[in-house]
Amino acid sequence: MELNDFFCQLRSEIQTDIVGDIDVKGKEFPFPEIKFAERVIEHMISAGMTFDTATICYHNSKSGNANVKITGYALSDDSDQLDLFVTVYSGTNIIEGISDSETKTAASQCLRFLSKSVEGKIIKEIDRSNDAYKLAQTLQYAYNKLEQIRVYVLTDKIARSKNFNQREVHGKSVRLEVMDIERLYRHLVVGKPRDEIIIDCEKVCGMHLPCIYITQIESSYDFALTVLPGESLRFLYEKYGARLLEANVRSFLSVKGNVNKGIRDTIRNEPSMFMAYNNGIVIITDEVGIDEHSSRGTSIAWMKGIQIVNGGQTTASIYFAEKKFPEIDLRKLRVPAKIIILRDKNKESEENLINKISFCANSQNSIKQSDLSSNRQFHCEFERIVLDLYCPDGLSKWFYERASGSYNVFLAHEGSTPAKLKHLKEIIPVSRKITKTDLAKYINAWDKKPVQVAMGSQKNYAYFMHMIDDMEENNNFKPDITWVKHAIAKAILFKQTDKIVASLHTASKIHITTYTVSLLSERFGDSIDFDKIWQNQDLSQQFKILILDFARKVDVMMTRGSQNKLMSEWAKKDECWRSVINIQTTIDINNIPEIKKYKHYNL
Repeated sequence: MELNDFFCQLRSEIQTDIVGDIDVKGKEFPFPEIKFAERVIEHMISAGMTFDTATICYHNSKSGNANVKITGYALSDDSDQLDLFVTVYSGTNIIEGISDSETKTAASQCLRFLSKSVEGKIIKEIDRSNDAYKLAQTLQYAYNKLEQIRVYVLTDKIARSKNFNQREVHGKSVRLEVMDIERLYRHLVVGKPRDEIIIDCEKVCGMHLPCIYITQIESSYDFALTVLPGESLRFLYEKYGARLLEANVRSFLSVKGNVNKGIRDTIRNEPSMFMAYNNGIVIITDEVGIDEHSSRGTSIAWMKGIQIVNGGQTTASIYFAEKKFPEIDLRKLRVPAKIIILRDKNKESEENLINKISFCANSQNSIKQSDLSSNRQFHCEFERIVLDLYCPDGLSKWFYERASGSYNVFLAHEGSTPAKLKHLKEIIPVSRKITKTDLAKYINAWDKKPVQVAMGSQKNYAYFMHMIDDMEENNNFKPDITWVKHAIAKAILFKQTDKIVASLHTASKIHITTYTVSLLSERFGDSIDFDKIWQNQDLSQQFKILILDFARKVDVMMTRGSQNKLMSEWAKKDECWRSVINIQTTIDINNIPEIKKYKHYNL
């Protein structure tokens, strides 16, 4: 797929997303721009470029003589790292270029929001129901706690520069990056997000890295053993963050745990003993440059596409220890490293190898086999059923993306001619693609676990897989065709609810959607006829009116309950669910086809 094809596909997907939204009179709302931002941010979350609790909070206004704009934000679990997003969206039919001055202007508008928030000025100009208002309040009183701030400019144009010099805002450095259509294309179609991580060892480590290099003649990988300076790992984490840990089977747990606290204490008190006490890290990389003529013997000159698959906690602990205790001298710290150089160019085989390396490298810490994702029996079985399953029209299908990017791989492989590709997109449109984290969200929302869903896609997915583990262990569970059909029906219900909520112009759409779905489950439970939803591949207009009534009430209740708190934080509280769970409706349900008449309703 070429860049222009990708651009047209993305534009078509965005148009599909907004078609069918219920028309509610009110202020104009930039639906296409918001949909674009949601898609880009969703990718950035999966790539480890931002935090998985990202929230849309669109605000665009004049403040004094200057423009102020923000599209969304993502705050780390410890509230010490903040990402801000601002969009430059054209929505045109052809790809356009964007000058550095335009992207800098957009970044400046977002930085102005940040600055005026800290000064306490912007809250006078924002609707209190908008999460941007609550974010501004949070920044006013908690700005000093932030250790890292990044601003991402998201655009459907091609930017000349993807990075800009850091800016200072009230004594803190703010990094500026651009995620344009070209960069998004490279991530999703051409390669992998980690392709952008290229390390010049001379610049990062101060020298080529002496190593023991082993070539595996009949294998899918080579490997090398080396030692990394602690300062270089700190620098890499500062520059790339969680993107370094994309393939890892777990995320950094903070220094609250005993293991991480021990790492931090060694870094602080005995840095020269780190080599003796720490097992080191395991890195995978796509390519390395080997210098065999160095005076130090064989050494690594550069690495491209690296991922830390074991030692993410070590790496992040080094970074945060130096942040908390600037007096730490990381020059004394050395970290042993095993580097796996991938040679298998088949994407699925490569992913399988990475998963196995991750699992085995982390096995000393009792990580269950369930922590692997795409190769689990549940996912393979779910994928197999979906591949063979036609919708009731006998023509169209759904697609389960068991491995990241497999939808585009499928289109590229099967759509060998323009006519075939067009036909494939018609029978399996992207609107019928379900990812692993999507499935977890749909199922857990219906299972009345909105608090868990609000924890973010990765934590919610881990919780979902633990539930599947328990079902497999206790009940020999394996998804059958009925279970799959009902799961897809829940996806339809969630997606349609999301469209309805979007028409309300609420600031926290995803949370209102999730809580509305959970409330529907609480009110009607087994009375919902998922067979009928599967059969129709849609919801009746009567059901949509009921959902709209619930959504409006959920929005009011959650906005009132969040008060001065960010909605993304309020949604994580059991108290939030308790405040919503008793919401009732006055709408007559007797003519709603999806609700079985012979059931008892808790109204």
